[in-house]
Amino acid sequence: MTSTGSFVIVVGFDGSRNSQTALRWAMDEAQQRNGQLRLVTAWSKPPLSWFPAVLETAAGEIVAEDSPQQIAETVQADALKTAESEGVAATGQVVHNDSAASAIIDAAKDADLVVVGARGHGGFTGLHLGSAATQIITHAPCSVLVVRSKSS
Repeated sequence: MTSTGSFVIVVGFDGSRNSQTALRWAMDEAQQRNGQLRLVTAWSKPPLSWFPAVLETAAGEIVAEDSPQQIAETVQADALKTAESEGVAATGQVVHNDSAASAIIDAAKDADLVVVGARGHGGFTGLHLGSAATQIITHAPCSVLVVRSKSS
């Protein structure tokens, strides 16, 4: 356990189906252990994206696409609301980092458990275990639980 005496669970959350399953699992575990969640959402700026994309809607309106940071902040705010609605103590970090795994491992330095989905939004949809989950399993300073949604 951490020095605070509370069981701390770090959850990697990117809004994907597997990360939603990980969040549900972590909330249940936090309730059973009277623990707290620390949600980590990492974002990075795609190459050559120094200006926001501008899109034209079907009605001919021009709209700007949300930035990766705005999307990450929205995804995490929704996850924090979900935890709060379940009565689970939760804090969040939105981190600018090209490596989601590194951001989660850094956040887990004083944690008791890391919970992540088997894969997130990465490009290789056929993989059963994504690269971030693999790195976290290998390098996390505490126990790691990798969850999959039933359709994965």
